[in-house]
Amino acid sequence: MVLKRLTSNFISFAGLLITSVSLVFIVLILIAAWLGFESNPYVGVVAFLILPGFALFGLVMMPLGKAWERRRAGHPMGLIRLEIDLEKPRTRRRIMTVVIVASVLFAVLGATTYQSVRFMDTTTFCGEVCHSVMQPELTSYRHSPHARVPCVECHIGEGADWYVKSKLSGIGQVIAVTFNTYDRPIPTPVQNLRPARETCEKCHWPEEFHSYKLVVKSHFQEDSANTLLKNVLLMKVGGGSAKSGGTEGIHWHMNIKNKIEYVALDRTRDTIGYVKMTDLEGRSTEFVAKDLPYTIDQLRAMPRRTMDCMDCHSRPSHVFEVPEVAVDEALVTTDLPTDLPFIRREGVRILKQDYPSRDDAVRDIRVALRSFYHDQYPELAVSQADKIDKAADQLGQIYLRNVFPEMKITWGTYRNFIGHTYTNGCFRCHDEEHVSPEGRTISQDCNACHEVLAFEEANPKPVLDSLPRR
Repeated sequence: MVLKRLTSNFISFAGLLITSVSLVFIVLILIAAWLGFESNPYVGVVAFLILPGFALFGLVMMPLGKAWERRRAGHPMGLIRLEIDLEKPRTRRRIMTVVIVASVLFAVLGATTYQSVRFMDTTTFCGEVCHSVMQPELTSYRHSPHARVPCVECHIGEGADWYVKSKLSGIGQVIAVTFNTYDRPIPTPVQNLRPARETCEKCHWPEEFHSYKLVVKSHFQEDSANTLLKNVLLMKVGGGSAKSGGTEGIHWHMNIKNKIEYVALDRTRDTIGYVKMTDLEGRSTEFVAKDLPYTIDQLRAMPRRTMDCMDCHSRPSHVFEVPEVAVDEALVTTDLPTDLPFIRREGVRILKQDYPSRDDAVRDIRVALRSFYHDQYPELAVSQADKIDKAADQLGQIYLRNVFPEMKITWGTYRNFIGHTYTNGCFRCHDEEHVSPEGRTISQDCNACHEVLAFEEANPKPVLDSLPRR
């Protein structure tokens, strides 16, 4: 009887059909997910975001169709008159039918809502749904130290408030992708990113940063032997807390004993015009970069940022390499053979060339490397052909995870402010060019952060005797 009433007009019938088909597909996809079948991200979008909307739309159409039908029959306002008489078996059957159908609908839609929230928290949703836009970030993320940390852990964190903020922010991104108006490349840093103390510091506890860290930096010369040289640095990690002390060193900057605020004069935070340091006693010192077209009062009035992890660790999960570092690392891990003459020099040179597309790059890198050894080492080009091709493949992989012409991303587009070798990094502030009214400057003394125990040495001597005693 209920089915007959719902099919008595086109609108209600269409609503019933839309809801039924949507629910059937939702149930099938849920069963497939429960059985462990893999699905691409677009199936998840359809199952957990689009189909539930169609199901709800169909549910709304059913009563609207009945209201429209009653209006045509002459009933005022097209309202449905409810008659409930529990003494009638027919009424009880109808109520039971409604309860069962509603229970099934709520169960399916409830499970779908839960799955939709979970799906929107996955790396698949964040990185693969908008494939061309997010491909560079997803690729670099998968080669980062945080590759096992879900995107939402850093970009959203705990709590409903930031979850809602992120989804509202995502509406603009969806519109930009839909109408192909998104920026190329995606501008960084992300302006509305949740503060690092509410995300990074959930795992990286600043009060437990202590002592020193020995770092060995390996790189290869551009000679025929690809000579390996090493720099050995004793990094003064520092850290600690106001209670335990020990706030010298690198993490002196963190909000443990000192509060550092600054004004960036560009969107990328590469140029710092004003720095304010406040200690626990509330004493403040202001530093202003020389030769600025602003007064100190104008700088004070500009938007300022309180320094946190992201101001140095600017690319913790999306590291885009420079060719020199990428090739050195491949040589250290033997992904590139060190016994191919000049492979370090030629690898860097070939990677820096311009290529029309990623496919062209993979092909042309192979051609360029083969041509070099064919011209310079013809016998080796024949005897070591397989090794040369494998080296070309590795260079191609380095290119593919760092350069994305369609998004206008090339070497150096996204800068990492850790250190000061390939970017300004530390020297954005530590340049002796930021001066306080008393004439103090922000020091450029590198010994504040590290000591060089070996520089450009093939076989650095043991360094244990050089380590500080605490």
